[in-house]
Amino acid sequence: MLKTGLTTVANAVGRSLALVKTSERRMREELVRSTDLMRIVLKKLVVTKEIEALVKRMPKKLGAHGYDPWGYHQDSAEIGLSVLKKIYDYYFRVESFGLENIPKTGSAFVISNHSGQLPIDGTLISTALATNPHGPRAPRVMIERFFPTIPFVYSLLTEMGAVIGDPINCVKMLENDEIIIVFPEGVRGSGKPYRLRYQLQYMGTGFVRIAVQTKSPIVPVGVVGCEETMPSLGSIDPLARLLSIPYVPVAPPVPLPAKVIINFGKPIYLDGDIDDENEMISKVDLVKNEINKLIRKGLQQRGKRFF
Repeated sequence: MLKTGLTTVANAVGRSLALVKTSERRMREELVRSTDLMRIVLKKLVVTKEIEALVKRMPKKLGAHGYDPWGYHQDSAEIGLSVLKKIYDYYFRVESFGLENIPKTGSAFVISNHSGQLPIDGTLISTALATNPHGPRAPRVMIERFFPTIPFVYSLLTEMGAVIGDPINCVKMLENDEIIIVFPEGVRGSGKPYRLRYQLQYMGTGFVRIAVQTKSPIVPVGVVGCEETMPSLGSIDPLARLLSIPYVPVAPPVPLPAKVIINFGKPIYLDGDIDDENEMISKVDLVKNEINKLIRKGLQQRGKRFF
């Protein structure tokens, strides 16, 4: 009798688990269908023929369903670019110079200064690359590891081309002939207070080692204007620790419409011994010097025009 009862319970549990799995599968299928429907609607509403043509011209290896191995989706990229182009043109009124220095095909590292509390500089550089009149590219932006903790945002960023800043990801993408935007300063740059504006922070040697290893050119970039979009007095560190994020800036609640100027320098080709720390540090200094020159150039071009 006990055996019969245990068998009955086991069968009931098995049926319950099967129902749960079926429900989960149906929920996933519904979510996929809803996402696809939303993507179709948004594409019809916001994507112009010009944007469609630009994205189709980008040299990009995609699977049968429009995705690449890192989650990039062509339709999502078109939607994102359509929105960002408006912000690029009319809110920050971006002027980009030196776009002819961007390789039309093949792998490349786009290395820039970082500022502005939010990843505004990354989106603006991405827009410049994606709309480059000399040959549009599908940019990949390396983002901080805390982004996956933000619901929905990470999935959206991934479909538009963002990837977690991981060396293995980086090497594989460069071997796949991707163009990658990297901010070696990380949160040290984006989260710095306004009093340190346009002062490059520490950069590690990881990006130069990968550039040498993959034989990928480095395109230095100087961004001017993002420092003024969200000038910060500092960070509320106790709150940042509580929220498990790098910083909580004492800054305007929304980005200010500062005019942004982006200068792309000539490609830098590096070689050397990646195991020689001093040599790699000297390569980092070389890149930083080029970025500093581009920042100074941008400041001269901007003059006193903050807004």
